Amino acid sequence: MADLMAKGEEPEILFWVGCAGAFDDRYKNVTRAFVRILEHVGIKYAVLGLEESCTGDPAKRAGNEFLFQMQALTNIEVLNGYNIKKIITACPHCFNTIKNEYPSLGGNYEVIHHSTFLQQLINEGKVRVAGGEAFKGKRITFHDSCYLGRANGIYEAPREVLATLDADLVEMKRSRANGLCCGAGGAQMWKEPEPGNKDINIERTEEALATGATVIASACPFCLTMLSDGVKNKNQEDQVKVFDIAELIASAENLNA
Repeated sequence: MADLMAKGEEPEILFWVGCAGAFDDRYKNVTRAFVRILEHVGIKYAVLGLEESCTGDPAKRAGNEFLFQMQALTNIEVLNGYNIKKIITACPHCFNTIKNEYPSLGGNYEVIHHSTFLQQLINEGKVRVAGGEAFKGKRITFHDSCYLGRANGIYEAPREVLATLDADLVEMKRSRANGLCCGAGGAQMWKEPEPGNKDINIERTEEALATGATVIASACPFCLTMLSDGVKNKNQEDQVKVFDIAELIASAENLNA
């Protein structure tokens, strides 16, 4: 972003990468896939790079309002300094925080989750999934992220994106508003699970495996991690793969490196 501003240019969108997209080795693949899609459709985008900090979502969910506001205000100062208007992110936690909680602190932006953005690109004919034959007839189930679904009411966009793959989409017994959490929300990603008979991600993975799907699709970095761990716990990692929807679209468009 700093480079563009130095040239007197502005991006169409700011891609908010998020902590997982920047630092988690597995989730970096999602960042790369989404960037390939952006470049494929010719959108002028920018990232903040080292100027992007945590949104403060984990601090707020863990009850540390002071830390949340400190992180949020730092980000808002950077975003407003660049006169950012439109932000796209693949992380529902970042999406929810910037969209719904930054405005009261002076951060007002158009914030779009990448599932909705991909749906728009498909509807506009900019992404045609020309190579989607690889997924034709393959059984795929989609896991609803809490902060995408219940918190923001986005259920259909990721499903419409997946529908372009001409795959056999199957629903888990609990889906959409009744979908089961992966167990990572509310800052639970950063701690051991509470004592109980079964970890939530195992329960959710069992529901996904019960559909017979060979691909579990996600639109959240935390969900992707928890479900991947669940699949490994069931020793199904060779038979069942967990992917973000951006990875599936990039693969169908033959954009993977």
